[in-house]
Amino acid sequence: MEIKKLGHGLMSFIELIRIFEDVFEMENFKMPEDEYLQKILAEDNFSVFVAVKDEKVVGGLTAYLLKQYYAERPLLYVYDLAVKTEHQRQGIGRLLISAVTEYSKEIGAEEMYVQAEEIDQHAVTFYHSTGAVASKFINFSYSFRHSI
Repeated sequence: MEIKKLGHGLMSFIELIRIFEDVFEMENFKMPEDEYLQKILAEDNFSVFVAVKDEKVVGGLTAYLLKQYYAERPLLYVYDLAVKTEHQRQGIGRLLISAVTEYSKEIGAEEMYVQAEEIDQHAVTFYHSTGAVASKFINFSYSFRHSI
């Protein structure tokens, strides 16, 4: 098992997005164009870590680096993390969290955080088991999918 931070690995990024699609049960998902995905992958504030086994992506995570105005050190927000169903409960998620934690320290981040839905007890239990401390917040969202 190898954990890699992607630079320009578009095909690995697409493999990871397909894992997200499957694990998160994203119905009617349409993959964005390669050019768009390559552009995101090249951005300084976006990171992709993948778990590779037998030359195939079996899991990964995406994260955003957020600059603060209260402090000079950035925050790292883990946006998505998933492992293929048949590879879950094998420590791959822990390896991914460990890799992104080390990366956060290397870049001087003040804090790393991730959100999980309260109803997703597997995720809540997983993040607690990796040393994360839960905070109570209510997320509000504004959807613009139908207005564009």
